[in-house]
Amino acid sequence: MRNLLASCVLVSAILFPALAVAHDIPSRVTVYAFVKPEGSQLTALIRVPMEAFSEISFPLRGPGYLQFAEAEFALNDAARVYITESIHFYENGEELTQKQLETVRVSLPSNRSFTTYEGALENILSPALDDSVDLFWRQGVLDVMVTYPINSDQSEFSVNPEIGTLSNQTTTVLRFLVPGGAERVFNYLGNPGLVQLDPRWHQAAFRFVQMGFEHILEGLDHLLFLFCLVIPLRSIRALIPVVTSFTIAHSITLISSAFGMAPNSLWFPPLIETLIALSIVYMAFENIIGAKLEHRWVAAFGFGLVHGFGFSFLFSDTLQFAGGHLFSSLLAFNVGVELGQILVLLLVIPLLNILFRYFVQERIGTILLSALLAHSAWHWMLDRGTSLTQFQLQMPILDSIFFAGLMRWSMMLIFIGLVLWGMYEIFRRYALVENISSYGTSRNTES
Repeated sequence: MRNLLASCVLVSAILFPALAVAHDIPSRVTVYAFVKPEGSQLTALIRVPMEAFSEISFPLRGPGYLQFAEAEFALNDAARVYITESIHFYENGEELTQKQLETVRVSLPSNRSFTTYEGALENILSPALDDSVDLFWRQGVLDVMVTYPINSDQSEFSVNPEIGTLSNQTTTVLRFLVPGGAERVFNYLGNPGLVQLDPRWHQAAFRFVQMGFEHILEGLDHLLFLFCLVIPLRSIRALIPVVTSFTIAHSITLISSAFGMAPNSLWFPPLIETLIALSIVYMAFENIIGAKLEHRWVAAFGFGLVHGFGFSFLFSDTLQFAGGHLFSSLLAFNVGVELGQILVLLLVIPLLNILFRYFVQERIGTILLSALLAHSAWHWMLDRGTSLTQFQLQMPILDSIFFAGLMRWSMMLIFIGLVLWGMYEIFRRYALVENISSYGTSRNTES
């Protein structure tokens, strides 16, 4: 037993110091940054929690307090390795490579100077903490000031922040101070790629067209809903009313949400996700029982309103990249969604025609495909419904805010009713023209 105990002590003496030196990557950190072009210089003020510097050996004293008097070299090393070499700024598309690390400073975790640019700059330029302050190194935050020479503060600036590896989940809050007083706030997770800090309207539009296009292709529930619409209606003429009504409907709720019409409640997103799954189940069930397809555009319009709220959740997260071009970015995102839908229809319709012509009878194939889609969507609906039941709904407070919101929703409902009536008149005449055209063709054939 004495020998076994001695062996355990020896192994502990060998292993535990190594474990103490090895620093784990933190699970989550938040980086704060200010970027300001002024005259011939771009200034970046950046704050990073020191726990992210897992491979830097800082001089310590006592139980792990940072020894400020001897930490200058290690702090500058951490700033270069983890920050200045990982954040790339561009002026008019050209990378700014001539950077200067002006100063670094360790601040206490209670320091709140990074709420404004002036406060952050004053804090960074203030005298450094001394060894009379007992601060565990992992609890501190490192404030860094980096400058870049530029040609003009009126240039187009962008950034590619590759600091997502600081932790398992790195959140960056970046504020760009536009010359003239405006401020662009970005809040992104990980590495977002190249970000235009003050985009022109065409740059924002191109980015949002791409986002909308990618979203519709990556949104499996939206694709399955389109698939349900297409299965019994595979001709372009028959799909025009259905796709048009779906497009107009989701555009209405997407635009309304972007201007603050959607409820700002935690239960609203899971409710919409549940209704989206329900829309797939309903349309698949219609395909199975053989509902009247001439009125399918009405169902497509109703569920399009729901899907528009679903699109808005992504748009609200990416709205920060629009700069000062909210409406043009909104239209561009919608254009991207429509382009994605058109691509899906161009691919799906020929495949369905081939399937029903050569492999399976149309009615049997419609039932089998719809049943498969309904099965998947049913499980989604149950799972999302379970998440929805975890929220406790409360009666709203009948105050001025409630009645103002009620008035906005009433106006939107009136607008939706007018749009629905207008579409009914247009499609009724469209069907009448189509019937007259078909009648004329049959008469000519008989003659």
